[in-house]
Amino acid sequence: MKVVVTGGAGYVGYSLVRALLSPAHPASELVVYDNLSRANYALFTAERLDGKPVRFVHGDLLDGRRLARALDGAAAVYHLAARVTTPFADHDAHAFEQVNHWGTAGLATAVEEAGVGHVVYVSSVSVYGTSDEAADESTPPQAQSFYGISKLRGEDHVRRLADACRVHVIRSGNVYGHNPAFRIDAVINRFLFEANFVGRITVHGGGKQTRSFIHVDKLTHWLAALHDPAVPAGTWNAVEHVLSVSQVVEEIRALYPDLETIFINQHMPMRNSRVRTPCALSRWVPLPARSLGEELLAFRDSLSFASRVPAAR
Repeated sequence: MKVVVTGGAGYVGYSLVRALLSPAHPASELVVYDNLSRANYALFTAERLDGKPVRFVHGDLLDGRRLARALDGAAAVYHLAARVTTPFADHDAHAFEQVNHWGTAGLATAVEEAGVGHVVYVSSVSVYGTSDEAADESTPPQAQSFYGISKLRGEDHVRRLADACRVHVIRSGNVYGHNPAFRIDAVINRFLFEANFVGRITVHGGGKQTRSFIHVDKLTHWLAALHDPAVPAGTWNAVEHVLSVSQVVEEIRALYPDLETIFINQHMPMRNSRVRTPCALSRWVPLPARSLGEELLAFRDSLSFASRVPAAR
């Protein structure tokens, strides 16, 4: 069973590749398709994969010919490749439109022509936009950022394949947690890094704004399990925690009691993003029992050293 992972050298891709190479997964050949635009090479250096059925194709999502060759003979495609940003950022609209929208449209065409039997598209809860009400899969999307709009358009292209193959659209929350390819711009990751090495966290707004979160290992646990025919095709949210920024800070403060917090534009209204939990997907694929505190402790313990530089006063 040949499996292709677009964006497989990225943050989520790093963990997913290892999950797909485990004995529990039926993949017999794994192709990592990535343009390395984030200049993250952890996939190639952090752990030896000698003897594993994995190969790398250096290709861009917008390179239709190379993508088609990579998909030849594939039974399944995990589509992770995307231009990624924070949930409500409004900049670089052209890049989001080209990569997340039209790049996914090109992938859908290549999948159709290659006769791929299963497609998993990693979308984002950003497609729901901002709301004080918790969204579930029945909530009409109201994307309000260039990123969210582009991911929603990508969903449309992937769903048109549903008559020809099995399709899963996974709307992921903000991903956090350590692996060698982790993104430092992800909010929990950045906060923990700052707490450890600076002794101070900077919060924009008053901290009451809510976000939806999922640990990288739990997200890839769900993604890897989708090969099981018992998991219904369709659109699923992938979120475990819905927390305010202040709640995240307090979880980190439990590890760093002397942590200093600085608020910037404390009285500025900030937008909320909420997803109903537990997610329906957990009925078919239960998540590993590990608390947020345990995950943050594991991240702290993965850091090379604790800062000895006191926070500036």
